[in-house]
Amino acid sequence: METLIQIEQIFPSLTWRIRHEAMYPDMPFDSVKLKDDFEGTHFGLYADHKLTGVVSLFSQGDVYQFRKLAVLPNEQKAGYGTKLMEYILDFCKIQKAAVIWCNARVNAKEFYFKFDFIETEDTFFKDGYDFVVMEKELKY
Repeated sequence: METLIQIEQIFPSLTWRIRHEAMYPDMPFDSVKLKDDFEGTHFGLYADHKLTGVVSLFSQGDVYQFRKLAVLPNEQKAGYGTKLMEYILDFCKIQKAAVIWCNARVNAKEFYFKFDFIETEDTFFKDGYDFVVMEKELKY
């Protein structure tokens, strides 16, 4: 039977458990909370009614940044990250965003290439990971 997938806007605190399990399981739980979480728009992917993936979106004018795209470890490689990306790209187009960008883990940049993101020259190291800023211009 096919998995029922639903994506909807969620309260910021619902993102924290999945961020922690998927991204930083060895760090303190509070490390996954963003100081501006309550200023963002957060989306949850439900697989058969179970919260399985999350992403958070922040805007400054027509420039949008997504942060903490995370899928539960035992549910990765099932296409849920792709579904979340497609959803926020559509959301940004509806909002008339000009650019969407993220701080991508270097080991995950191939994922973002699938959505036509480009690498910038901005790189940094944080929490044990190498990151690169990736961005995409949205055209209508």
